[in-house]
Amino acid sequence: MKKVWSALIVAALSAAICQTAPAASALAGKETTYTAAGASMKGYLAFDASWSGKRPGILIVHEWWGHNPYVRKRADMLAEMGYTAFALDMYGEGRQAEHPQDAGKFASEVMKNFDLMEARFKAALDFLKKQETVDSSKIAAIGYCFGGAVVLNMARQGLPLAGVASFHGSLGAAKPAKPGEVKARILVLNGEADKMVTPEQIEAFKKEMKELGADYRFINYPGALHSFTNPQADEFAGKFSMPVGYNEAADKASWSELKQFLAELFK
Repeated sequence: MKKVWSALIVAALSAAICQTAPAASALAGKETTYTAAGASMKGYLAFDASWSGKRPGILIVHEWWGHNPYVRKRADMLAEMGYTAFALDMYGEGRQAEHPQDAGKFASEVMKNFDLMEARFKAALDFLKKQETVDSSKIAAIGYCFGGAVVLNMARQGLPLAGVASFHGSLGAAKPAKPGEVKARILVLNGEADKMVTPEQIEAFKKEMKELGADYRFINYPGALHSFTNPQADEFAGKFSMPVGYNEAADKASWSELKQFLAELFK
């Protein structure tokens, strides 16, 4: 009899645990194809299928290397946090660069043609808003290096974004903004030792944001070089003699800042 009661108690406890434990993560990531200004674009959509209902959507713009596994990894990380994340394609056909010369060429094609940049970003924004798991009134965007420049420029033009976050991105405006046009909150996460972003550019950016009346925050991470969030940066530095480098402390600190930023946007 004691054995029977013990078995019943164990079964009851197990049932109680199953009823109270949260559902296990069911990360769903899939490649997608969409169009922008007549061109075929390749993206990556990620969300946690164990969550029910709509949630905020986050656009992610890649580095100048193109839409690669690194940006998809960041999409998965955001999905695990409860967002629907869409890693978009700014180059078309999912093009990726293997050498800095190609990366520079691809990035320049977009940065020197604002209409093209805006059209490709808006196409991805529209795609994300249409997803079943997305609350289309709650959208933010983040970007890395080249991608950081893109999201800052989209914020300057008043696109319907709750906020944008730039990780080691360039700060210059591709198209001047007007006071009152910047609606999105802005977070800039920069490496203090970044040789591609000068102190003069930082001061000019801060002056611009102040004149525009933008709600922004600028954080400098001591000792951090350009591309400080990408573990491959050290490989690129050695292979191509580039002034870049991974910084684990800055990577973790900047991601924590992003988490807080998004939580405040969508509380």
